[in-house]
Amino acid sequence: MQSFTFQCPTEIVFGPGAELKTAEKIRKYGGHHVYIVYGGGSVIKNGLLARVEQCLTSEGLAFEVLGGVQPNPRLSLAREGVREALAFHADFILAIGGGSVIDTAKAIAHGVANPGTDIWDFWSGKVPLTKTTPVGAVLTISAAGSETSDSSVITNEEIGKKAGLNTDLNRPAVAFMNPELTFTLPKKQIACGVCDILMHTLERYFTPVKGNHFTDLIAEALIKNVMENGRIAFVNRKDYDAMSEIMWCGTISHNGLTEIGRMKDFSVHKLGHELGGRFDVTHGASLTTLWGSWARYVYQDDPERFAQYAERIWSVDSGTAEERARAGIRKTEEFFRELEMPTNFTELGIGVQPKETIEYLADMCTGNDTKKLGCFHPLDKKAAMEIYQMANK
Repeated sequence: MQSFTFQCPTEIVFGPGAELKTAEKIRKYGGHHVYIVYGGGSVIKNGLLARVEQCLTSEGLAFEVLGGVQPNPRLSLAREGVREALAFHADFILAIGGGSVIDTAKAIAHGVANPGTDIWDFWSGKVPLTKTTPVGAVLTISAAGSETSDSSVITNEEIGKKAGLNTDLNRPAVAFMNPELTFTLPKKQIACGVCDILMHTLERYFTPVKGNHFTDLIAEALIKNVMENGRIAFVNRKDYDAMSEIMWCGTISHNGLTEIGRMKDFSVHKLGHELGGRFDVTHGASLTTLWGSWARYVYQDDPERFAQYAERIWSVDSGTAEERARAGIRKTEEFFRELEMPTNFTELGIGVQPKETIEYLADMCTGNDTKKLGCFHPLDKKAAMEIYQMANK
């Protein structure tokens, strides 16, 4: 094992009825004025918001709500939330939803703790984040892993830029995880979630650091488990066992456990963020669109690593290392298509893009060629353009 530091302080409340513990846990973390953040109307229609509100009321906790969070969460709504939460004297931010809602709640929490700073300054790197407000998450979508992760992504719609912020201050105090809350998700959201979970793990699996055998085994078991149960959930979204396995794997995939002893690459995420910022496409779909192209571009840096992945995940045990590597990439894309996920721009729904757009995307993700993406094969603007072009069909 390589040296590492690991911290994941989020308390997990997992199982049927987990959301009914919200008031108890919020009090534990010092909350009295709870600012609730949610997305669309599903949490109203299915009664989840009302159940949580009743829990808070029964314990004498005051609350206000903000709805309307969208996929690729908007900076403007987060800013609105900061203003309202400050006026309410919020001391706890509660997200009810998936990754976009949780990321928005994190942004609001940072703004409440730092009222003199525009929150975009944290995401753009202009101002370091040193304090925040406690956040809780009632998870309704298994995907982003934001319920325990150190990351948060926000889209500045004014400039078409989607940016991520990584800090331990992003980790929620507590997460409430009831797999039954995912039973009503559309098939597309289940598929996007499954693929997002896989990508969080793959982006940590393919790094230049050698060793860490146990970390590999954790990652490989997670990948196989998510694929197996993803197939089941894609057909029967009310299968509790499958949905509970996916939910827990989503948390483990992004809390840092699968990167112990090595760094994460996340170049596909950064390439995908620009598709999200420019075309407002679903995050999971942007990742499956680009992963195969990225993998074919970089695998020759360490074909043995890709061959190991092919053997342990797909049982590919014949041929040269390069042949096995290519087979593993191909089989991964076949799995994406099995869940009706895109693997190129046309399948994503944006069509073949002109050279000017490809260059724009590459400029955005590399800061006009002033920074490189990832660590497995650091990507400059030229490399980013080539990967985008490989997917541009």
